Amino acid sequence: MHPRRRPALDFGRQTLLLQLATVLLAVLVTTGVHAWLTYQLAGEEAEQRALAVARTVAAADAVRAEVARLDAADAAGTPPEELARSPLLAHAEAVRERTGALFVVVTDGEGTRLTHPDRDLIGLPVSTDPVAAREGVEATDQERGTLGLSARAKVPVRAPGSETVVGQVSVGFGVRGIRENLRDDVELIVLTAAGALAVGAAASWLLSRRLRRLTLGLEPEEITELVLDQEAVLRGVDDGVVGVAADGRLTVVNAEARTLLGLDPAAELAGAPLARAGLPPVVVRLAAEASAAPHAETPAVEEVVGTRVLILSARAVRGTGPGAPDLGTVVTVRDRTQLQDLTKQLEAVSAMTGALRAQRHEFANRLHTVFGLLSTGRHDEAEEYVGGLLAADPERFPAEQTEALGDPFLQAFVGAKAVEAAERGVQLRVGPETLVRGRVADPHDVATVLGNLVDNAVRAAVHGSAPGRWVEVEALDELTDAGGTLHLVVADSGDGTAHPEQVFEEGFSTAAAAPLDAHGQGLGLFLCRRLAEARGGSVWLADPGRPGGPGAVFCARLPGTVAPPEPGGGNGDGASGYHADGAAAAARTQDPGAE
Repeated sequence: MHPRRRPALDFGRQTLLLQLATVLLAVLVTTGVHAWLTYQLAGEEAEQRALAVARTVAAADAVRAEVARLDAADAAGTPPEELARSPLLAHAEAVRERTGALFVVVTDGEGTRLTHPDRDLIGLPVSTDPVAAREGVEATDQERGTLGLSARAKVPVRAPGSETVVGQVSVGFGVRGIRENLRDDVELIVLTAAGALAVGAAASWLLSRRLRRLTLGLEPEEITELVLDQEAVLRGVDDGVVGVAADGRLTVVNAEARTLLGLDPAAELAGAPLARAGLPPVVVRLAAEASAAPHAETPAVEEVVGTRVLILSARAVRGTGPGAPDLGTVVTVRDRTQLQDLTKQLEAVSAMTGALRAQRHEFANRLHTVFGLLSTGRHDEAEEYVGGLLAADPERFPAEQTEALGDPFLQAFVGAKAVEAAERGVQLRVGPETLVRGRVADPHDVATVLGNLVDNAVRAAVHGSAPGRWVEVEALDELTDAGGTLHLVVADSGDGTAHPEQVFEEGFSTAAAAPLDAHGQGLGLFLCRRLAEARGGSVWLADPGRPGGPGAVFCARLPGTVAPPEPGGGNGDGASGYHADGAAAAARTQDPGAE
């Protein structure tokens, strides 16, 4: 078993925090990527706007003519005051103010500033290389100049009526404006992200609550430990357990239940409908009865499944607390076969104890007789008495003709039953038609069937009205290459059975009723018949008997319970030349299950 321990932070909170962290990370990444893309797009738009303004300025005829004049006059040698009085400066400043540009700078072919927002810089070389414009190529970029970082465009200025480059126009828009526009966009993005984060947090919280409801408040570690504990319990018990959900589907069939019910160990039964899972009908019936009456006590039933005697019980299971749901039904299967084996062994020991007690009592009586003869000086009579005892068989059973049974197990079993019967005033004898040549291959089934029939017969003889109480057992074996069949006949001196049509019904019992019903023993005869039928045989009532005797006659046919005698095993033919096949055929004429 695993000790249950709860983590410091439960699974629901862990899931909620993880989902919140995931949503937050997704929002941050999305916001960052969107802001970067927006910044890049705004910068490209500013560059294109600067390019359009620069093209417009460079294409003006007045600008082209004035730049060509100043380039030819060597602007670098012209005083800045004279350059500042040029109409170019007024035109450039007007364009700058009208477009909101950071600067509009016009240079000659060597890069000397002809205009600039800062008049002190007029007449000085530009801070960036004008080679692109000088070569007649338009260029856009984001560079840092004397006025700071800006998105700028450079366009060559050509002489009037010519393609000769005489200067350039450089227009720039400050990044601050781009950032201000971006800030407005980012605020909208942040608001959207905050809304998405709130929705994600709410969804995560609802999901964590649903998970907690579905797991009954258990943590994953606790669920794992619960499953391991359940597996250990189901594998560690000797009982079979069959779990059925409230919708009638199988949930649990442990290994012991598969073995006891004769199911395929590799079959996938979980989730299969109970009625179509191939389980014995008694399991389906018990589960249905327990489910139909969840508050009633369902009695356990005894059933023969295959060659096993099983005790099955079912119980409906409900959750704890008011309004708890129906969790289904649990069918428990217990093997009574081992218990019956132990019971038979106990009966044999008890019978042997009774026999030893009787022999001890008889031996004590004999010793007292010898002592009395010797004490009175009657030595010759004492010697004669002891000689008679020595000549007698000191190890005889009350049953007669047990040697016809042949098999040592049958001899011992019938002998022990004879001792029990003798203690109740009933003589148990072996019938003259008995012949067992083989050996018993399945003592359990033989002892179960024969023991039940003999016990019922002894009980009927005790309650009978006939003066002589007796039980007669006949056994015949039918040996074949495929396996031997044992035929049994048990008769008694009782008053018969008043319910011949009911003695084999499940649950029928008249043991506490009148003596005429002494053969009714509840599940005994029912289980005997089921056990025989599981082997392909049967148990039937050949004669119900009558009041005053003779009593009922029961017959049994048990295929596969005897085998040929082992070489040198000593199982002889027993009685004189009697052929078992003819007797077996005669017994089958009254067997309703014989072919």
